[in-house]
Amino acid sequence: MVLDNSIVLVNTNRMMPPIAPVGLEYVAEALLRLGYAVEVADLGVADDPDTELRERLSQKRPALIGLSFRNVDDCFWPSARSFLPQLEAQISTVRQWSDAPIVLGGVGFSIFAEAIVRQTGVEFGVVGDGEISLPALLSALKGSTRFEEVPGLIWREGDRLRINSPAWPNRLQVPTSRALIGNAAYFRRGGQIGIETKRGCDRECIYCADRLAKGTRSRLRPPADVADEVESLLRQGVDVLHLCDAEFNIPGRHAIQVCDELICRKLGGRVRWYAYLAVVPFDDELARRMAAAGCVGINFTGDSASEKMLAGYRQPHRAADLASAVGLCRRYGIAVMIDLLLGGPGETPETVAETIGFVGRIEPDCAGAGLGMRIYPNTRIAQMAASRGWSSRKDGIRRRYEGPLDLLQPTFYISPDLGAEPAVLVRDLIGGNPLFFPPEPEGQSPQQGSAGRDHNYNDNTVLVDAIAGGARGAYWHILRQVSEA
Repeated sequence: MVLDNSIVLVNTNRMMPPIAPVGLEYVAEALLRLGYAVEVADLGVADDPDTELRERLSQKRPALIGLSFRNVDDCFWPSARSFLPQLEAQISTVRQWSDAPIVLGGVGFSIFAEAIVRQTGVEFGVVGDGEISLPALLSALKGSTRFEEVPGLIWREGDRLRINSPAWPNRLQVPTSRALIGNAAYFRRGGQIGIETKRGCDRECIYCADRLAKGTRSRLRPPADVADEVESLLRQGVDVLHLCDAEFNIPGRHAIQVCDELICRKLGGRVRWYAYLAVVPFDDELARRMAAAGCVGINFTGDSASEKMLAGYRQPHRAADLASAVGLCRRYGIAVMIDLLLGGPGETPETVAETIGFVGRIEPDCAGAGLGMRIYPNTRIAQMAASRGWSSRKDGIRRRYEGPLDLLQPTFYISPDLGAEPAVLVRDLIGGNPLFFPPEPEGQSPQQGSAGRDHNYNDNTVLVDAIAGGARGAYWHILRQVSEA
């Protein structure tokens, strides 16, 4: 059977617990609105991914097959698990059942787009908003437009790759209907159901790759569209959501407007939601509005409580702002998590002790003592590594491969001033304080059986078991509740 004007979209993410593919669903809905025949092969919830691909592809001749690649690796040291081998195996399976051209997209892909296209041998890649790129690419494949006119496109021209400017349009066009993915099935399995209220970020933290994938300025959705989408998910029985924005409160005025729209529609009492936030701006007005709009948990990008380290990371907040944020969450009954990023350039045992001690005193519900900075290309930390010639453990580089630095593979930086066993140092400073998720020492198996104290969500058995028992919400909140049980 031949499907004219058709495309098959593949969710390649097999992380457990499962994460509903919000970006792929946005793209699918956008294509459907334009009259394309869209099918989704969702490997995230497939019992047998190869069978799922065979059933979707063996009887069809789609014009294009799109694979969404959300995570390049698990972003944790010492596990440092790359998902590229899995992607390459999935591409190989697709090739067995279809000769249609393949296009890659997604957040993880966009960060390493050129390198991944070269390594996998696919025909196309799109960097940025697939909602506009894929319709334009389908038009180019029919000869209606040229490849040069497709925003964000990477394509092959003879022996070289051609690369267009990223697809980061000023006007963010995201569908509000959510009917093409089995979100209710994901929700039953504990999968986080996400929503975006914006894309991009204008901050310049030295490590963050969000700007590489989504743009260097905040591109805002109309608050009414966000509320429409919430209502669409509620109709499917999904009443716990996670905002996928890098930082919901940048800019703060837009966050308030989104909350006001949810409050106006009386959705705050019908939905519970979690969000990532920058530590500033966050004041009483925003905290109060978020609570009234249904927010039950905030994960703050805290990074550190050391003045020296925050300045080095180019963070605008300071320790006092962390304390204020925790206090406001307590006032309005919002659970609060602080994500720390320990071991960056300039980190010493003294600055780690300062951070651990301060966070322990302000007592958030939990704090992730993440150790090791994942080095992404075209970030300030990558520029530092290149200019200073970092390549070995004595320079602070942690990796599981030999030869020159290859940032496509999991590559981390941990300040050499923390000694030969930095994770042991951090754990000793934590001293068993249960509010911290401590880092795992190198050479030891993840201690996922120790009351949910492993902060790596990928294949976290404690988390999976808790979800099977009925727990729902942000994974950090579930793990905190497990540790208290």
